[in-house]
Amino acid sequence: MTQVKKFWPILTGQHTYEKTLSTRGVGSGEVIKAPILAYLIETNNGRILFDVGCDYQKIKQPDLRQKYYEHDGFPFGPPEMEEEQQLPNKLQILGLQPEDVDVVFCSHLHFDHAGGLCEFCHAEVHVHAQEMNAAKNLEDEAYFTSDFDLPLNWKIQTEEYDLVPGVRAIETPGHTAGHMSMYIELPKGRPIVLAGDAADLVENIEQEIAPGLCWQDNESMAIESIQKLKQFSQQNNAALWPNHDWQFFQKHNRFPGFFE
Repeated sequence: MTQVKKFWPILTGQHTYEKTLSTRGVGSGEVIKAPILAYLIETNNGRILFDVGCDYQKIKQPDLRQKYYEHDGFPFGPPEMEEEQQLPNKLQILGLQPEDVDVVFCSHLHFDHAGGLCEFCHAEVHVHAQEMNAAKNLEDEAYFTSDFDLPLNWKIQTEEYDLVPGVRAIETPGHTAGHMSMYIELPKGRPIVLAGDAADLVENIEQEIAPGLCWQDNESMAIESIQKLKQFSQQNNAALWPNHDWQFFQKHNRFPGFFE
């Protein structure tokens, strides 16, 4: 039986970029707005946070913004993030503190998913071993060493596993070397599969389009992970959620309300 009690999608910022960053080879010249999300899962055995958004200081402080975002690697500049969108402020709305989060699960270690780790140095931090190796080697420009080179309580994973009954990590490499998605069995509603960046948009899922950035340009690996998620979701009657689809998020945004 699932130990999940409540589930919140949380908007931590937004980024504007060419669509080809989300749909490989599709959308040249089209600019889209993408939500930057975290997800809070309350269970009978503690709280799990899936991803932690960006490091606010790297966006707010001019010297850090210039270093990390104002160069050719980010032609559309830094993400947009307001002070109230920092996760500690979002948690406060729910009557929580960062210390009330027991586990941070990083789908991968790109800047818009791991930047907020500095706010959760007390928690267990789960990440796949292959992802950690790729991040340390800076295998693409979306890794910022300072995001994860921190005195954290790392729990390095090497396979699929249950965090608690009803919450399962799913290996979905392709976007990055050790990307992981998550299955969440709600106590009342339909289960949810968080694709993470294995699928940014509904279009990635429906048309089986790889994300724009693929680890070592391995497009087939990324598509295989999308197909795996689709099959898993069908087998478990679960809704498959893309991670950077603005329209999809708006339809599923209940914060500070929750899913159960």
